[in-house]
Amino acid sequence: MNSRFPSSWGMRLAIGVYQALWVVLLPVYLLFLWQRGKREPLYRQFWSERWGIVPTRLKNPIWIHSASMGEIRGAAPLVRALLDAGYSVLVTTLTPAGRTAAQKLLETDISQGRAQVAYLSFEWRSSVTRFIRNVQPRCAMMTEIDTWPVLLNTIRHEGLPLCMANAQYPKKSIERDLQRWGGFRAKLFPAYQLVMCKSETHAARFRQVGCSRVEVVGETRFDLPISTSQIAAAALWVQHWQLGLMERPVVAFASAIVGEDEQFIDAMQQIQQGLAAAGKTKPLFVYVPRSPQRFDIVHELLQSAGLQTLRRSEVFDAQWQLRHANTDLRDVDVLLGDSLGEMYFYLALSQVVVVGASFVPMGAHNVIEPLALKKPVMVGHSIWGIEYPGVEALAAGVLQQHMDIPSLAQAMVHLLTAPGAYAKAMAGAEQFYAEHAGSTAKHMAVLVPWLEAET
Repeated sequence: MNSRFPSSWGMRLAIGVYQALWVVLLPVYLLFLWQRGKREPLYRQFWSERWGIVPTRLKNPIWIHSASMGEIRGAAPLVRALLDAGYSVLVTTLTPAGRTAAQKLLETDISQGRAQVAYLSFEWRSSVTRFIRNVQPRCAMMTEIDTWPVLLNTIRHEGLPLCMANAQYPKKSIERDLQRWGGFRAKLFPAYQLVMCKSETHAARFRQVGCSRVEVVGETRFDLPISTSQIAAAALWVQHWQLGLMERPVVAFASAIVGEDEQFIDAMQQIQQGLAAAGKTKPLFVYVPRSPQRFDIVHELLQSAGLQTLRRSEVFDAQWQLRHANTDLRDVDVLLGDSLGEMYFYLALSQVVVVGASFVPMGAHNVIEPLALKKPVMVGHSIWGIEYPGVEALAAGVLQQHMDIPSLAQAMVHLLTAPGAYAKAMAGAEQFYAEHAGSTAKHMAVLVPWLEAET
């Protein structure tokens, strides 16, 4: 029997106060969305969805909410498994990037009437209720971590089964949640009737805040398909330009964010100096900013630092063919990855990968993609956002953590000048990835019986 939520009058009162604040602040939020729409027009479209008006022909779909593009990509193997099992799926998201990613992921299924994409409704009970009654989902599934109070409360009030997939509860988050506002956010998690976690570490935290059923099933990002076309394109240009550990080493800086550019430029210069001192060929750096809005700014920063830079859009057409037949990268220091959805191409060009959002206090971005290509990975001091698989990868020696740029540069030079160390790191990455694959099947083994029992 499902436990009641919220379980106390205090929580009901707190959620009511929170809802009242939303009523007062909604004009400010609407203005925020409108302003964001200047740069990203999709923010100004599909307004009816934000009020919960989502007409659909799907019959009792599984409602999956993934807040961002990253969460949607991470959940993709599970979404695909659900569709293959015969369930229809409706995916909601918060951002235009997330919506675009979901549309692309589900393009064929949408055309076949098996899937749909929409924005999540506003944090108003009437909007969430309207959405649920329009769509009539079989259940609601949140991904990673989600604690919108009105959303969760309304889902449970409407009698809709609620679960979480790819669930994580970082140490930084639980410590904050237990201390602030009387533990209000921590007390929201018992709304989930099933929590499918990435690791036992995260599972223990969900149990600590009162979740009744918690299962450890890993992370479905380990089951993401690898783009064979991107890998093949990269292999072609690695051979053409004689790139590689024993020829011209390539280092990727992936998903770099604001606050890291200057640090990574410093790292590039130190690596150049270190390799030159060791008598090695100067490296090629592949630099991939996280946000497309920053492509121009980053290009200017790189050029201003004296790094000869070419943009991917200047070098290649959409099929990775040279725009100019005589293009030569021998005098180029940096290839700027100014495209979306081509991370495997950039990673496959490289021998070692530095993952961004880790040299600023943002918790680091995904390290699974480079590990999937058997690449040694390095990160900075902030990795709370990738506690899984970060902790396990550090213990296995396939992930290196560095507290500052000099340490990163020194370790990079050592790895690129010590073939034995590099071969060992690659072998470890391959083994680690194989050991952590299969999460989608584990999710489905837990989820499907729960779905059938609850619905």
